[in-house]
Amino acid sequence: MAACLRFTRRVWKSFIDNKGHDAQCFPNLNIHRASPGLVEVSLKIEPYNINRVGTVHGGVLTSLTDTLGSLAVATHGQWMTGVSTDIGTSFVRPSGRAGDILNAKASVVGMGKSLAYTRVEFFNSAGDLVAYGHHTKYISKSSSHENNVKFSKDGQTVVESSDVD
Repeated sequence: MAACLRFTRRVWKSFIDNKGHDAQCFPNLNIHRASPGLVEVSLKIEPYNINRVGTVHGGVLTSLTDTLGSLAVATHGQWMTGVSTDIGTSFVRPSGRAGDILNAKASVVGMGKSLAYTRVEFFNSAGDLVAYGHHTKYISKSSSHENNVKFSKDGQTVVESSDVD
């Protein structure tokens, strides 16, 4: 398994171990792929993820935009992924019902010394775009965290710091 995927899954595990919002709302989020600047995930929609008309609640997608934008930042070796400064989600069509699988792809579209900009796209099981979001993170203070790593360009190996399984 590539170092970037292992690292991103460790960051996600730290979100879950915190027992906060992510653990309550997305305990079954699966990270399938991660390379520097990109993470691909799936989420089985649970009854607690739906609104009163039986489809995925918009707040779930906005919250996922936040979480997945953070995980996209993690794919650049950032253990602490900063704090949100701006977030938004646009809804294209209903995103599914309880039992459906929601797929998402989050990418870093720009990253400087202070800010990281991400885009998240959501797809139903048929592969149709159902929503997309943007997320800006303030990363200046998290850029020097002791658990940060630097990956090779392809994300296969850690080139700076240590690779922990």
